[in-house]
Amino acid sequence: MMKENAAPPGAEPLLEVSALDVELTTRKGKAYILKDISFDVRPGETVCLVGESGCGKSMTALAIMGLMPDKVGIRSGAVRLRGQDLARMSAAELSRMRGNKISMIFQEPMTALNPVYTVGDQISEPLRRHQGLSRERARAKALEILQSVGIPAPERRIDNYPHEMSGGMRQRVMIAMALACDPDVLIADEPTTALDVTVQAQIFDLLREQQKRRGTAIVMITHDMGAVAEMSDRVVVMYGGRVIEDGVTDEILSAPRHPYTKGLIACLPELDLSPTSEREELPEIPGVVPSVWERGNGCPFAERCSAVMDKCHTAFPPAFKTGPTQNVACWLYGEQS
Repeated sequence: MMKENAAPPGAEPLLEVSALDVELTTRKGKAYILKDISFDVRPGETVCLVGESGCGKSMTALAIMGLMPDKVGIRSGAVRLRGQDLARMSAAELSRMRGNKISMIFQEPMTALNPVYTVGDQISEPLRRHQGLSRERARAKALEILQSVGIPAPERRIDNYPHEMSGGMRQRVMIAMALACDPDVLIADEPTTALDVTVQAQIFDLLREQQKRRGTAIVMITHDMGAVAEMSDRVVVMYGGRVIEDGVTDEILSAPRHPYTKGLIACLPELDLSPTSEREELPEIPGVVPSVWERGNGCPFAERCSAVMDKCHTAFPPAFKTGPTQNVACWLYGEQS
């Protein structure tokens, strides 16, 4: 079911990622990290990038933000925010966009927040830089934002350093920083990692509330299919640096097509509170995600797939349409078409 604040189907995308290739260059040679990544996100919509660690989700976010590590660069493709290609911008132009028109909540706030500055100073900085506010006005707005994200006693907490706050409060501070300048697009990289389930639920509620209030488009990165079911309008399943399945969330969760997507969903625990229920071992996908040097030209999931065919090892399949919104890059559906 589409969230009430999600954009209507015909709305123009705020963010468009088109045929994005990202490459690693070392003395060992060149290897692709991301290959032909394409998706978009519209106002008020949440699109989840899903997959195990090493599948390329976080690198996609860093490529969008222009924050890739050394030796990694965009080889081809486009990242358009309201029609402007971020991939072609200079460092100075990107700096004016980041934290202003597009923001990111990083996975671990204790390393993303600066330990030697108060949280108030860190929230005020983008307000002073991008909106030209005075120190006093930026502090007043930072206090308002802390209150809006549910920080208790914000007039006291504004002068706290990150180590003086709990993990849940630090995550709320990260959200406050990301939302300070009312960005069009918010990227949330595993925003509830290492938080207990109660705090996770609070963070999800907070993101939905802020999204509904501001119309922000959210790209959420996660390996948790439960989070996908709760938060997303559309899903992009990634594996080995490629998109292998995408579509509306309800369609993907109710009828997954790719063997990898089926495996991810099968790993979800089912809650059974009946007194006669027995503990069952969750299934797991055998094997591990291949490194960038082991992917070759075929499907990167081939070595772990129970339905593998000869052609899977030599050629990556095109995306076959298998439902109203669903596209699957798998030769199983090419054989049937």
